[in-house]
Amino acid sequence: MLMPTIKIDGKSIEVEPGQMLIEAAESVDVTVPRFCYHKKLSIAANCRMCLVEVEGAPKVVPACATPVSDGMVVNTRSTKAITAQKAVMEFLLINHPLDCPICDQGGQCELQDVAMGYGSDLSTFSEGKRAVPDQDIGPLIQTEMTRCIHCTRCVRFGDEVAGIREMGATGRGEHVRIGTFLEKSIDSNLSGNVIDLCPVGALTSKPFRYRARAWEMTERDAVASHDCLGSNVHVHIRRNVVQRVAPRENEVLNEVWLSDRDRFSYEGYNSSERLSQPQIKVDGEWKTVCWEKALSHVANKTASIAQASGPDALGFIASPNATVEEAYLLQKIARFIGTNNVDHRLRLADTSAQTAMPQMPTIGITMPELEQAECVVIIGGNINDEVPLIAQRLRKAALAGAKIFLVDIDPRDQIFDVAGVIPVSELDYVKVINDLVGDQGTADYKALREALNASQKKHILLGCALQEHPDFGAVTMAAKQLADKVGATYGFVTSGANTAGVSLAGCLPHRAVGGATVPNPGLSALEMFKNPRKAYWVLGNEPEHDSLEPITALSALEQAEFVVCVSPFLSATMHSYADVVLPMALPYETAGAFISGTGQWQNFTAGTDGPGETKPAWKILRVLGNLLEVPGCDYLNTQMVRAAIRSEVESVDFRPESVAVNSATKFESSKLYCLPYVPQYSVDGVVRRATSLQKTHSAVQARVVRLSAEAAKAQNLTDGQMVSVKQNEETQAICLPCQIDVSLPANAVVLPWAIKESIVLRAPYQTVEIQPA
Repeated sequence: MLMPTIKIDGKSIEVEPGQMLIEAAESVDVTVPRFCYHKKLSIAANCRMCLVEVEGAPKVVPACATPVSDGMVVNTRSTKAITAQKAVMEFLLINHPLDCPICDQGGQCELQDVAMGYGSDLSTFSEGKRAVPDQDIGPLIQTEMTRCIHCTRCVRFGDEVAGIREMGATGRGEHVRIGTFLEKSIDSNLSGNVIDLCPVGALTSKPFRYRARAWEMTERDAVASHDCLGSNVHVHIRRNVVQRVAPRENEVLNEVWLSDRDRFSYEGYNSSERLSQPQIKVDGEWKTVCWEKALSHVANKTASIAQASGPDALGFIASPNATVEEAYLLQKIARFIGTNNVDHRLRLADTSAQTAMPQMPTIGITMPELEQAECVVIIGGNINDEVPLIAQRLRKAALAGAKIFLVDIDPRDQIFDVAGVIPVSELDYVKVINDLVGDQGTADYKALREALNASQKKHILLGCALQEHPDFGAVTMAAKQLADKVGATYGFVTSGANTAGVSLAGCLPHRAVGGATVPNPGLSALEMFKNPRKAYWVLGNEPEHDSLEPITALSALEQAEFVVCVSPFLSATMHSYADVVLPMALPYETAGAFISGTGQWQNFTAGTDGPGETKPAWKILRVLGNLLEVPGCDYLNTQMVRAAIRSEVESVDFRPESVAVNSATKFESSKLYCLPYVPQYSVDGVVRRATSLQKTHSAVQARVVRLSAEAAKAQNLTDGQMVSVKQNEETQAICLPCQIDVSLPANAVVLPWAIKESIVLRAPYQTVEIQPA
């Protein structure tokens, strides 16, 4: 195909057919002023700031909405173009308030920047400016709508990217108002992106309001740490305090977007529960000590218990948010002591197929490939909450014609169109998937099989929530069999930011670094709590919230002779079971590496220091390794640790085993079973302490007991009524409002995990009794 040739400001260039003038100009570093145009949004052409002169055209034309044609001659700096642009600038400033000194956008405002080049110090407009009353649209976004210039970026973002049109325009002319139609909050998981999109100060960050000026902060590159995608971010720091987080462009991961969880979770970094000094419990009393004394005490006590009771009396519990280096050093210490009781999979219910798992569990496909998929089957997971930006990629795929199917006990509304839902009405995923493999089932099953068989690019994705099912091993093997039969790729949405990296680093009871098989596999995290150890090392997590069985974990820790918590936080509950607490740095405060859910290594450096005497966890573990005389623990930096990991990985000939696992759990239709649901703003300790996120509609609505219409009718319960749910006589009841959900199976009750009320829960998928509170 012949490439059109055009001339822009005297520069001749070849351009793509159909390309807009503004894009062609950018390709030769010619800047055309704009407000409404954004490369990821549809063209609106309503601000008119990008007017340029095209030879032969009767008047100036908007560069964002004018496609190129061969031989076109464009002038962006001619007198005619500049006059038009200045006239538009004057119109835009007619109603704009002169409040730059108190506007959070000051210093980073597109309107300020363009006004400097195209504005005037005088205005011919002498009438009164219009004012617009503000709306309260939630705890995350601050509105000052008098500043709005009606670019409609926020409206188009909700409609086209977030998949929820929560904002719109009403009125005409200067009486246009941008806002929510029904005076409601903006609840999209991606809502914070309108802050970046707004070219003025109409939509700004509410948690950041009046905190700092752009020029007062330093910017550091980092990686978000709350889901497996590994979104790239800029961290803005003032006086050693994280002030805000913004997206950093990476087309193969997060593009230019960021989920609200990754954007606003930084508030947890400044929590009042941050641990700043090492502490030791002496005769039931906590004492602050120096690092040397704390580390020597940990090393001596650990060695003493290992010698007296054997190495397997110890358990090492890591976090899926740990860096690759931290996980590597933890497992290295554990295996030197002589135990394989090391794990990071706190929410994993079933390990029967763990030897068949990949070397590092990933999504199994890149984000651009997922976007181009023709058919995707999601089994057991609410992608909207688990990884919002994967849901956004799936939306793009669906808009391009992809067919997306859900196979789920608890199908939730998604931001993409769903071609079909296969309900797991008997709570048995294995039976449903086997029916799909065996050409059984209803018309919905047939439609899914036909879509898979008719597609060339197809993918099966196992959701994060699926790991909590008691037959997880059998489900994964059945899903793998389905993928092999139809020729689809296959992968997992995993917990935390670094499940792939922690697994590769050998933080598993059955595998060493690189997936190397260990001769005597240790206990999984859940098994370590069910079969209490004499001592525990807990790295970067809170088992009472992050474990699949909260009360089991808490009981085991309280019974233990010695518990070391390497943690950024010190809660009242941790006070009750820990014997030593060591303050560790959070991801923006340390150097390290994550491996994204697509298998991409992402290194990062510390952007700031933690509070007080906080230390990076890899340094804490390195010194403990030295005190325990672990060979090869003399690393000077994270690069040296990564080099050691890569060297060991390269020497491993990894081959997953083939295992046959059958479904072992039987569910009775006459009984009620509790299903776990980890709210998106409770996934880890940082997010749980982000106060603005905890005020959102999503966080508030998650604190309910959801049950089927049949179960509600049997107990004569109404929507919103307080109910008491109890698992057995040994556990306390959890009391929350009930919400009736007609999409749930008759015998399902969905309970929120990882909140303060759920600490009394025993285990998911167990029978429960429910009654009015």
